Amino acid sequence: MDEFEKLFARTDDTNFEARYEASCHCGSVRYHVGSEPVDAKICHCVMCQKLHGAPMQWAAIFHKHHVRFRAGLDHLRFFNGNLNKAARILPCKVSCSLCGALLADEGRNMWLAFPSLFDFGTPPKVPETFKPTCHIFYAARVFDMDDGLPKWSGHSEVSARLE
Repeated sequence: MDEFEKLFARTDDTNFEARYEASCHCGSVRYHVGSEPVDAKICHCVMCQKLHGAPMQWAAIFHKHHVRFRAGLDHLRFFNGNLNKAARILPCKVSCSLCGALLADEGRNMWLAFPSLFDFGTPPKVPETFKPTCHIFYAARVFDMDDGLPKWSGHSEVSARLE
């Protein structure tokens, strides 16, 4: 069992209680989180734009110890955008090797999950804790957003706040 499996596929944790479930497009990869997100942000960095094929990425941030995979570990693919290398070198993007759906960003301590992959019912009722609190790397935005959220040139609280 490798480091990823030891952390995310633990079956010995009888106290883990799944609160939310996420899956890739084809359903082959499924995971649960056992807590509310620590935060949620919208990232406008160029790397996210290119890797997601979208003007921004919405991420709900969890501690890694609150994430458990239920299916599809053998279908996971990793990509480190900083090194341009298909490998689990943190931080990295995690995707399904079958359908190609991006699942999350894995950091050293955090799991940045994409809320659009969670099952929030039909029609979806996104919990307040999953709603973004700010925009990061807003200086690289494709278009302006008038949503009243704080906008940071880089990471929140450590870069210039944009008006």
